[in-house]
Amino acid sequence: MAGRQSPPRRSPEYVWLITGTLTIITIVFGVVLALRDPTWSHHLLAGVLALPFFVLLGTGSRYIQIGRHGTSLGLIEIALVLGFYFMPSVLVVAVSALAVAIRELRRRSAPDRFAFNVAKAGAATAIAGIVLEMLPPIEGSGPATWAVLCVAVTLTTVVTLFAVAAVMATVQGVPAGLEMLRVAWPGLIAAELCIVIGLVFIVALEATWWSAFLLFVLAGVLTLAYRSYSDFLRQHHTLAELYELANAVVESSQDVTLIDSLLVRARSLMQAEYATFRMPPTGRHPEVLLTSKVEAGGLLDISRTPAEITQRATAERRSVAVGSKLATDRDLLPGLKAAGAKDCIVVPLRSGQAVIGTLEVINRLGDFKHFTTTDVQVVETIAAHAAAAVENSRLVERLRYDAYHDRLTSLPNRRRITDALTESVKIRTPGEVVAVILFDVDGLRDVNESMGHDAGDKLLSEVAGRLRKIAGPGALVGRIGGDEFVVTLRAESTEETVRLATEMREQLRGPMAVGTLTLDVDTAAGVAVQPDHGDDPDALLRRAELAANAAKALPYGVQLFHPALESRAVRRLGLAADLRRALDSGELEVHFQPKVTIQDRHLVGVECLARWQHPAHGEVSPEDFVAVAEHTGQLHRLTEVVLTAGLRHCREWADAGRPLSIAVNLSARTLLDPRFPDQVHGLLKQYRVAAGQVTFEISEPSMLGEIERALPTLYRLRDLGVRLSVDDFGTGASSLSYLRQLPVHEVKIDDSFVQGMATDSGDLAIVRAVIGLSREFGLTVVAEGVESELTFDLLAELGCEIGQGYFFSRPLPVERLNTWLSAQTEPEETPTGEVRRLRAVG
Repeated sequence: MAGRQSPPRRSPEYVWLITGTLTIITIVFGVVLALRDPTWSHHLLAGVLALPFFVLLGTGSRYIQIGRHGTSLGLIEIALVLGFYFMPSVLVVAVSALAVAIRELRRRSAPDRFAFNVAKAGAATAIAGIVLEMLPPIEGSGPATWAVLCVAVTLTTVVTLFAVAAVMATVQGVPAGLEMLRVAWPGLIAAELCIVIGLVFIVALEATWWSAFLLFVLAGVLTLAYRSYSDFLRQHHTLAELYELANAVVESSQDVTLIDSLLVRARSLMQAEYATFRMPPTGRHPEVLLTSKVEAGGLLDISRTPAEITQRATAERRSVAVGSKLATDRDLLPGLKAAGAKDCIVVPLRSGQAVIGTLEVINRLGDFKHFTTTDVQVVETIAAHAAAAVENSRLVERLRYDAYHDRLTSLPNRRRITDALTESVKIRTPGEVVAVILFDVDGLRDVNESMGHDAGDKLLSEVAGRLRKIAGPGALVGRIGGDEFVVTLRAESTEETVRLATEMREQLRGPMAVGTLTLDVDTAAGVAVQPDHGDDPDALLRRAELAANAAKALPYGVQLFHPALESRAVRRLGLAADLRRALDSGELEVHFQPKVTIQDRHLVGVECLARWQHPAHGEVSPEDFVAVAEHTGQLHRLTEVVLTAGLRHCREWADAGRPLSIAVNLSARTLLDPRFPDQVHGLLKQYRVAAGQVTFEISEPSMLGEIERALPTLYRLRDLGVRLSVDDFGTGASSLSYLRQLPVHEVKIDDSFVQGMATDSGDLAIVRAVIGLSREFGLTVVAEGVESELTFDLLAELGCEIGQGYFFSRPLPVERLNTWLSAQTEPEETPTGEVRRLRAVG
């Protein structure tokens, strides 16, 4: 994860320019001070005695809080006040510089830092000494002396601050130096406090040197009291910072803002040089490695923590603290020193029993400051807040992801697709369309029922993976329903979209492995485009779905949306309530179309066909109201109405001496009802019609996938004695298996082949093959769609037995059918009895 880098640093060698300048000032002003006071050498013993106090007071600083600002209270100003009062200025310069040199040697400071601090102390006291020479001479311990010493020592503090600011501006840039001066006022206040203490010491010592003992006792008591107070203040400050950090973590809802808030505050709270947040990659979450450095303007993608420390904290799921003032994990101290770090605390971020990352703080600021056991507890508290916040953030992200993605395939769901379409339609590129291609997977229910839902889920996952590959990088693929997938993309035109949909469908049709089986899965594709089919995302999806439903009936399986599809769907929706009323009130009519033998033109029966004249919409096509009945649970009632009308009229014709058989269409859903054979048996008895006079026609395409489930009902119907016919034969995918599996008595050649046989050699060949095949199986052949004399003659030559179509008669209401029977037929005696024979055909 790329970090945000801090401003470029200049080479530390530039610090030597400032150090050299300060050294020159120290030497020149020191020489001037020595020449101004030739007796300075007489006070060397005082300088030697003062040196330990300068060293002690120079290193005995304490952290104090002034308002909202904290500063380190250095006591060196006390020594300077006493030094300038009791010793020559040149000795103060020398002792001050020598005390700083001793301190830096103890700290083992780098050469550049050693030289700068010594030169800074010497120059500050030398400038103060020159100012003292310019001010009125010190006489007594009165207010005039206070003012002179206050000005001189204050000047040392000011010179020190400007020297440090100059170094920061040189190395880190002018803004860093200015920022240092801006926050330096607490240090000036602390310096003035020390100056006042030094003046009190002078007044007391001038009164009597024995006061030194009292002053030391007082200083000791005040030091102990302030140590307790400062510890309490520091604890209060830590708790306040922890509270603000916790609030900041709670308010940060995203990982990035959380880390920003956490690292900067944690580093500041722990007074560390580095604070690092580390999380390994997991699932959808990438690796996180970000570090806040004390002088950096942003976060860095680095870590100063040795790898073995982080590994131990992660492996043992505990805090690892390494440093000279820490008693734990001492074996890791050499590796820490080799990495150039002083001390380090690494705390694992826990989620339950798992470790999801680490929080690391490295190098306590200050040469004589180190991390302690208390600091480990503070870092653990910060880490606990961080771990909880990260888990909450990821939980929210997961919930948001689940809300917009399908759990099975991880594809965007309908909500995500709708949002993406909303954005896409807002930005329309000239010459392009926003395309919505919906794929409906055929046969999913068969897989679920025969192999289980796990197999169905694997099939859907396979379709999702294949669709991702073939859709291309610029497309968004989603799953919006049980077996419905959608692809949205930009295309050059509507025609290009249809071409892409066709190509995708062909690539999806390949064999798919589901467990140990390899299945050929087909899909139907519906296409809708913006702006041709609307700008509303929901409308585009709905229209693509309507087109996909229509595509199921097409041999090539791809349908572009057109308004007629929607108007039909809306019309069907409005017809549901009207259909129920029509069935209950007898508004639905049953028409009858004659069936005639080809060879001798005998009228052998009629097909019963439902017709509906809607009071508002006019004539409703059977396709529409049958679909409505099927989707609203009224199909059983519709079948009952048609069958009852057919049996009633069959009884009437038999009583009138015109016996005719009837044929009624059955849907696959009706055949799945185990109560249907009992209902047929009851109606046959009620109307005293022989079972052999009834034929049930089963549409071949509607039986795909339902054969096994429908077989028990079919066998029970056959056992009743009714005849079974395969309707629309030749249009399904398993025609031969039907003839072998189903207990059928006849096949009915689909009218699309019969109507084309006179002009299309392919259709003629299909009809010839079906007739020959049916003879082999001992089945009667019925040709529907006979509309010309040429077709009639060809069927006669091929040996087809029964014909049905407009060439004989269109479907007629019962009254008109009776009239047609009287006008177009005449009785003829046969060995089996009297039948009706057509007088003329055509």
